[in-house]
Amino acid sequence: MKLQLLKLTSAVLAATAVSISFAFAAPYAAGSKVEPFTAKDQHGEEFTLKAADTKFLLASHDMETGKKANAALNAKGKDYLGGKKAVYVANIHGMPGIGRMFAMPKMRKYAHRIVLGDDEALIAKFPEEKGKVTVLKLNGGKVTAVSYWTPGTESIDDILK
Repeated sequence: MKLQLLKLTSAVLAATAVSISFAFAAPYAAGSKVEPFTAKDQHGEEFTLKAADTKFLLASHDMETGKKANAALNAKGKDYLGGKKAVYVANIHGMPGIGRMFAMPKMRKYAHRIVLGDDEALIAKFPEEKGKVTVLKLNGGKVTAVSYWTPGTESIDDILK
């Protein structure tokens, strides 16, 4: 009986370890296949990434960079990202409830779609450089290049080519 319980416990722990390692796999790099995901946008609408139909996947990691990115993208208009086959994800994981109470109404004012990255495993997949937006260039759902955009300093047009 104890041996069976030990075997069962070991199997459960091994399965958990494998699941965690997949959830926190290495960040995307050239050659990586982008995993589909579903998340809400700033209007509460559900968004599902279709990586094969996406050319650029952008992710901001902190609030200050996100504000700068949103200002630059908002100036481009509602259809800019869609026209470039680009998706913008803003990291809100770890944002406290009180912060969300103030941030969400501001985000709803932006014309462009902001996919809310509220899942730690999702955000962990994006490589990060402080103060920059991660830009994954995709082809057929695979990453062909990883670059970084400094909003407020660099034009987004130069990045999404």
